[in-house]
Amino acid sequence: MPPPMTTPFHSVRTLAFRPRPSCAFRPNTVTGVKRRTFADDNAKHNALPQAQEGQTGPNMQQAEHVSEEAAKMSQIMGTGSGPDIEGQGTPVQDILKEDEEARKHAPQVMKDSLKNPQSAHNAKPSTRPFSTLARRPAPAAMTPDAFDAAELDPSMIPTELQRAAYTATSESQAPESSIIPAEKLGHKFPLPTLPLPPNSHKDHRHHPVVHQVTNLLMRDGKKAAAQRNMAVILSTLRTAPPPTYSAARPLLPGCPPASHLPLHPVLYLTLAIDSVAPILRIRSQRGAAGGGVALQIPVPLGLRQRRRQAFEWILDAASKRKSRGSGNDMFAQKVAEELVAVVEGRSGVWEKRAAVHRLATTARSNLTYGRGGRR
Repeated sequence: MPPPMTTPFHSVRTLAFRPRPSCAFRPNTVTGVKRRTFADDNAKHNALPQAQEGQTGPNMQQAEHVSEEAAKMSQIMGTGSGPDIEGQGTPVQDILKEDEEARKHAPQVMKDSLKNPQSAHNAKPSTRPFSTLARRPAPAAMTPDAFDAAELDPSMIPTELQRAAYTATSESQAPESSIIPAEKLGHKFPLPTLPLPPNSHKDHRHHPVVHQVTNLLMRDGKKAAAQRNMAVILSTLRTAPPPTYSAARPLLPGCPPASHLPLHPVLYLTLAIDSVAPILRIRSQRGAAGGGVALQIPVPLGLRQRRRQAFEWILDAASKRKSRGSGNDMFAQKVAEELVAVVEGRSGVWEKRAAVHRLATTARSNLTYGRGGRR
C-alpha cells in the first residue's frame, strides 16, 4: 500500500510571509553628514566662538570692577581719594621674606624695614592712628583735691576764697526748675475711689441689655458661643445702613435720628427691644369664670420681663427666616436682620405685641378678681 500523499500547502497557510525591503532602514541618518562617535583635540573644535564683524559677543563690553569705576570717578572729579588701582598687589616686603636671593640684592632701606617690622614702611594701609570706639571713658570730674594733685601751674589753681565765691554765686543764680523734687514713694497708679461704680464688677461690666440678650442666646451652657453671636449681631448693626422709620409703627418717644443708630449698636439693640416689648402679660385663672372656664387676667411686667418676652419673640421670628448661606454666624445674621426689621416696622413681632395689648384691654375688667373675698 503506497504511503499517503502529504502536501505542504496546509502548513503554508498558517505561515506569514513578509517581503524583505529593498533598502535597509537606518533611523537618525542625514545624507551628506558624517557622524562622529569619538572625541578629538583639534584646535578648531576647542576654540571659543568668535563674534562676527560689527557684532558684540557674549564676553565683550563687560562692566568694570567697582574699584576701577570708583578710581575713574575720583580722577574725573579731581578728588584723588579713590582706590589705588595701579599700586595694588603683593607688598615687596612679603616677597623679600620668602626670596632669600632677592633679599641679598635688595636696597639697604628695605633690609632695615625687614629687620624693624614697626617701621613706617611696614605699616598696614588700613591701620588708623586713632580709635573708632564709640564708647569712650568719661573724663573724671576735677574736684579741689584733684586740682591740687594734678600737675598744673600753681597760678592756674583757684584759691579757697575764689572757690567759695564761685559756689555762692552758682547757688544764688540756680533756677527753681533745676531743683529735682524728692521722689514720692507709693502706688504707681492711684487707688480707685470708693464706692466702686456699678460696671466695675467683673460680672456686671457689660451693658445690662447686652448681658441679658447674651444669656438668652446661650444654648447648652455655651457662653462663649453666645458671646460670639452677640458680637456678630452688634457688628452687623454697626455696618448696616441707617433704617427707615415707619409712621404706622412708631418707636419709643425721644428716639434718636435714624442716622445715629448705626454709630451706637448697643443703643440700636436697646431701642429695637424696648419698642416692641409688651407692657403686660395675660394670666389664665382656671375656674375663675365659673363652670371650669378660665379667666384672663392682665398682669403688668417689669423691665427685665418685658425685654425677655420681646427678645424671645425676635428669636422665634429669626429662626423662621430663610438662611442665605451657611456657617457659624448665620443665625446671628438672621437675628440682626430681624432687629432691623423691628425698627423699620416690617417684623411680625409688632402683631404679637398688638394682640397681647388688645386681649389685655378686653380683659381689663378682670383686674379686680381676688378682691372682696373672691378666690
